[in-house]
Amino acid sequence: MQASRPSIFYIDFLRFIAAIAVVSIHVLGPFRYLYGDIPDIEWLAAAGTNSVTRWAVPVFMMISGALLLSSNKVFEWRYYLTKRVSKVVIPFIAWTIIYALVGGFMLDGIYSGDWQSDKALAILTSSPTEPVWYHLWFFYDFIPLYFVIPFLLPLLKQAKPDHIKLALACWLVLLTMHWFKVGDVLQQNLVLYSGYLVSGWYLFNRDNRPQLTLWIMAGVAMLFLNFIGTWYLALDEGRYRSLFMGYKTLNTAVIAGMLFVLAQTYAERIQGKCRALVTLISTYSLGIYLIHPLWLIPVRNLSNGYYDAFMTNWIAIPMLTIIALVLSLFTTMLLVKIPLLKRLVP
Repeated sequence: MQASRPSIFYIDFLRFIAAIAVVSIHVLGPFRYLYGDIPDIEWLAAAGTNSVTRWAVPVFMMISGALLLSSNKVFEWRYYLTKRVSKVVIPFIAWTIIYALVGGFMLDGIYSGDWQSDKALAILTSSPTEPVWYHLWFFYDFIPLYFVIPFLLPLLKQAKPDHIKLALACWLVLLTMHWFKVGDVLQQNLVLYSGYLVSGWYLFNRDNRPQLTLWIMAGVAMLFLNFIGTWYLALDEGRYRSLFMGYKTLNTAVIAGMLFVLAQTYAERIQGKCRALVTLISTYSLGIYLIHPLWLIPVRNLSNGYYDAFMTNWIAIPMLTIIALVLSLFTTMLLVKIPLLKRLVP
């Protein structure tokens, strides 16, 4: 999620909004499958917010593609493994252990106060194939992309523009096929997520302002489709459907592309304290991503009443998102000051 190079502010802004979106998705999580069990207006606050924030993880992937695939440095495998890959792998392993230990306290997703070592060990033992906590799934798909990048680097440098456009067009077709569950031979995570790397690189290295209006029209249309479509399916089937929530679908790719181009075009207009805040949260975005579920453990237990304190989910979800974000930011800033722990939140 981060790279050691001079700051590009619109990239910082993309990290900033993606970090907020990820926390929001996890704040609203307990309500997604409660259609019919809670008032429709309260369910819609959660499901609606979820439907318009699913671009967060793809944006993080696009940022990695934009920065790592645009590097002009001579590729050296030892440096790449020790400086690039390790910055993601080490925190992933450490937090897998931490969350497995925390999982020993959990019973049906709720903190029990009674730690069971056998349960923690079972969670840790299954971690090679199953994320120990809901947000850590990202690393199972993200880390393999670091081993795709060295092979994409020489290909993209030599490829002609038409080859790149054709490759991206094929990727969009595959995303559409995955969205509608057509075929499965080429619909592997590594292929579909690699497309975000290439799309981030492509948008990063060209002037997209001439196509800005088209991006806005397409992206806004997809946002409306997500919101209205999710609502319609719930009314029609009497339950929550995740059809519009996939990370490997055309709608999400279009929205992520729109946000990338919008940030590229307008982010520099942000100045003063707002700019400093964006840069601060961007700097610690990986730590925020890793830590925020700890703060949400008591929040997501609906019997604790955190959501009820704000009277309605339309207020509770944004307010709890901000609170969790701030707490996670301060926790990350504290950890980076401790020599033995700073590598957990690079």
